[in-house]
Amino acid sequence: AMTYKEVKALLTKLLDMGHYSALEHASFTFGVEGISRACSHQFVRHRIASFSQKSQRYVTEDGGFDLVMPDSIRDSAHPGRFKGLMAKITDVYELLIKDGVPAEDARFVLPNACETKLVVTMNARELMHLFSKRCCNRAQWEMREVAIQMFEAAINVAPVLFSRTGPGCLHGDCPEKDMTCNMPVDSRLYE
Repeated sequence: AMTYKEVKALLTKLLDMGHYSALEHASFTFGVEGISRACSHQFVRHRIASFSQKSQRYVTEDGGFDLVMPDSIRDSAHPGRFKGLMAKITDVYELLIKDGVPAEDARFVLPNACETKLVVTMNARELMHLFSKRCCNRAQWEMREVAIQMFEAAINVAPVLFSRTGPGCLHGDCPEKDMTCNMPVDSRLYE
């Protein structure tokens, strides 16, 4: 067995040399709750991962569904309209279910605002990629918040492994080039 000091030296050497394939042997599993279906669809674009998501086929949304309302809508002149539309959708969904439409078909009326749950497993290399893209200020707010929480959990468990991880601008110029946010992330947040 290797000592912590030996593991730290090996990981540092692998990171220094760019031998990231060895990092694919370490995997991390996260429970993610309270996100929208819109956010979950961004997650599944990270293809080197395993996902289990709350089903809308076998789990009906009887009695209404929990939803995610963006602050931009909550702070607009129209949060009532948003809530009203969600209530109408709930009514239609429940009517379809009551009339015998299978949940797998009734779910077609449900919005991206529906709250969902995921179990996500990724290897360390893919997590580094996810953090470089999704901790970025240009990432969609909900996905960014989840990615930062995942980063904080990962670095607490494996500080050496994730010591050089974070948004793309953390170690130099923004990889977004002309689409930069012009607000580089303060590296002190990731130390």
